[in-house]
Amino acid sequence: MKTVYDFVVKDRKGNDVSLKDYEGKVLLIVNTATGCGFTPHYEPLEAMYKEMRDKGFEILDFPCNQFANQAPESDDEIHEFCTLKFGTEFPQFAKIDVNGETADPLFAYLASEKPFEGFGKGLKNAALNKFAAANNKKYGDKTYIGWNFTKFLVNREGIVIARFEPTVDMEDVKMAVEAAL
Repeated sequence: MKTVYDFVVKDRKGNDVSLKDYEGKVLLIVNTATGCGFTPHYEPLEAMYKEMRDKGFEILDFPCNQFANQAPESDDEIHEFCTLKFGTEFPQFAKIDVNGETADPLFAYLASEKPFEGFGKGLKNAALNKFAAANNKKYGDKTYIGWNFTKFLVNREGIVIARFEPTVDMEDVKMAVEAAL
């Protein structure tokens, strides 16, 4: 059975990192952007990381520029922004694509394990759904991620156990992480 531990990703310096290095930890894998309306999610993410990393929790941050050009900076500039503005300490990897023919295999796998089911109900969610659909139509059947700050929760065995769209309340994400720990 395939798990996230079967994947190798690039760190922000271009070096290979085996996700097997995170074996036995609870992971929250997130695609991010510095210029998105959800960028403030970095704050509760970092708070969760500080609170729970000693219990075996890791956040893996993958910047992506496929959503309305909201992460155009270099990997180093993105890292500097996140550490200076939000004090992030969790691992940040090289910028990737999460949709289309060039989608990172990790995100294609994550989305195949927990497919997109919508952003939820309400006017704000409906507006995001409409905007995302227009942005993502170019990826066709290779649209894996709806928008920035989609989060995948992975248990200690490397199995994807939950997907959280950016519209999900961060307290709900935190409760799920705590339960997984």
